[in-house]
Amino acid sequence: MGKVAVIMGSTSDLPVMQDAIDILKGFDIEVEVDIVSAHRTPEKLFDFSKTAHEKGIKVIIAGAGGAAHLPGMVASMSPLPVIGVPVKSRNSIDGWDSVLSILQMPGGVPVATVALDGAKNAGILAAQIIGTSDKCVLDKVLVYKEGLKQKVLEGAKSIKK
Repeated sequence: MGKVAVIMGSTSDLPVMQDAIDILKGFDIEVEVDIVSAHRTPEKLFDFSKTAHEKGIKVIIAGAGGAAHLPGMVASMSPLPVIGVPVKSRNSIDGWDSVLSILQMPGGVPVATVALDGAKNAGILAAQIIGTSDKCVLDKVLVYKEGLKQKVLEGAKSIKK
């Protein structure tokens, strides 16, 4: 089974990124968590990006706020799929600066981008990617999706009473 790296620009991103960590652990996927700042630790960013695939990592989830260059910079150097999580930080302009910084990547450098503060969906997407080559994870994703369906059906029943 492959592991997923969940990286973020600073500790202030952890409350949002914790949702990705939790959902991945719920799927029994090994998670490596680290702080990698695109602007304050560029050497660490370069090393991580260029070697992650050699360490058993299969998917990278990168969360950042403000200018939010982390996901795109990682994607520019790594052969792995990168999922970007725009984080609405205290210095953000309603989160749009983060969303657009991650979403507007040039051709050839894709970053799958989830909604603002959407780390849970990033974790689910990473699990789905891992599930394409790991039946155990795929089965857990199928059970999770069935649970979502059942929750909606139960809600529909409850409002008709």
